[in-house]
Amino acid sequence: MKKSSLSFLLLVIAVTGLKAQDAGFRIPEQSGRAARQAAATGGSVNAGAAVLSSMDVLDNNQTIASGDLISIRILEDRRDALQLTVAVTGEVQVPYVGLVTAKGKTCRELAFAIKKELEKNFFQHATVVIAIDKINLEDSIRTQEKELDFYVMFGIVAKQGKYDLPANEDISISQAILRAGGFAQFANKERVKIIRKTPHGNKTILVNVDGIMRQGDLERDVFIRKDDVIIVEEKKINF
Repeated sequence: MKKSSLSFLLLVIAVTGLKAQDAGFRIPEQSGRAARQAAATGGSVNAGAAVLSSMDVLDNNQTIASGDLISIRILEDRRDALQLTVAVTGEVQVPYVGLVTAKGKTCRELAFAIKKELEKNFFQHATVVIAIDKINLEDSIRTQEKELDFYVMFGIVAKQGKYDLPANEDISISQAILRAGGFAQFANKERVKIIRKTPHGNKTILVNVDGIMRQGDLERDVFIRKDDVIIVEEKKINF
């Protein structure tokens, strides 16, 4: 009888200690199953996240891709780092939260996204550390190859910048303008410049995009090529 009482007392002390460590922590009612399923897929203490203790040091350059092996640890949860393989869909099963899109995010971006969800219902304060333990080289090479093809938009448009040029899709000058949010006020729509690299030097192509868009002059809707620079100048107004 005394032995049973002593065991019960020790159990109460242990539970009280856990609560004191994080006043905002509460055991989720419906997420236990999801957490166990996620834990069954990994849980290696040798994972990269196992040696991290601050979100300030998380990588914010390398993006996560499908097939990558990543490790996640919630410091307040006091469990070992969990290793997960990013699914073809780009998602991972995160304890308490469930399926989260990891593809395209950096470790830092993903960690703060998970932190936000955890602090909604489960933790008063959550510290999430994530590391990429193994890169899926095949997917990484494909991504790099896609990033090689681009064109640049400058001038009087809504969104200037560098735009990807899909390998399996033709983008015309009018479509490129639309992707950039359209012309801004005072844009010279009738003399849009395309600066194109050729073996003999740069070549300037002038396109009346206004005629293409308003009059349907599709024969003049030039297709964009890799490394093209599109310049939309300001329309000169004489007073």
